[in-house]
Parts: sequence; C-alpha cells; structure tokens
Amino acid sequence: MATEKVNKQTINNAAREIWLAGLGAFATAQAEGAKVFEGLVKEGEAMEKKTRKSVDSKVTEIRGRVEKQIDGVKTAATSNWDKLENVFEKRVAKALSGMGVPTREDVDNLSKEIAELSKAVKKLNDSTSKGAAKAA
Repeated sequence: MATEKVNKQTINNAAREIWLAGLGAFATAQAEGAKVFEGLVKEGEAMEKKTRKSVDSKVTEIRGRVEKQIDGVKTAATSNWDKLENVFEKRVAKALSGMGVPTREDVDNLSKEIAELSKAVKKLNDSTSKGAAKAA
C-alpha cells in the first residue's frame, strides 16, 4: 500500500505540475500575445510589400506585351484597310470610266485648256478692238 500511496502522490504531483505549466503558458501567451501580434503584423506588411512589387512588375511586363500586340494589330488593320481602300478606288474609277464619266485628271486638263482658250480669245478681242480704233 505504501507503493500505491507513492504512485498516487507522484501522479498528483505530476498532474499539478502539468496544470501549473499550462497556467504559466496561458499567462505568458496573454502577456506576450500583443508583442507576437505586432510582430506578425510587421511580417505581414513586409510580405505584402514584397508581393505587391512582384505583382506590379508582372503587370507592367504584361501591359508592355499587350501594347506591343495591340500596335501590331493596329498596323496590320491599317495596312489591310489601305489595301481595301485602293481596291475600292480602282473599281469605282473603272466603273465610272466604263460609263464615260471623266476622271479628275480629265476635268483638270479641260479646265487648263479652257483657261488658255479664254486668254487667247481675250487677246484676239483686244487686238481686234485696237485695229478697229486705228482704222477709224
């Protein structure tokens, strides 16, 4: 029975020590909790800055790639639009020519000829009126 009493005493002492250790850990956690929390916040802020820099870098890189692709698409679209416009102009000119409608160049040439003829007629009129004045 003495052994049984020693075992109960030992078990009671061990249980009490475990209980006291738990209370001590709880008290320490309460006291150190604010410090630990502040440390975690600082670590979180540092991680956020690091992550943000990485993300910003990737976003800038991707934005550059997308802008290059957009420029390429714009260039291709402009080139294709110019080709389409040229084809359209040629077809319209051919259709108008087939109907006998003069081109801009034809109208410009006729305008020059009319201007030259007008000068020549005026010159003839001036010289004829001077000759008639001399005869009178």
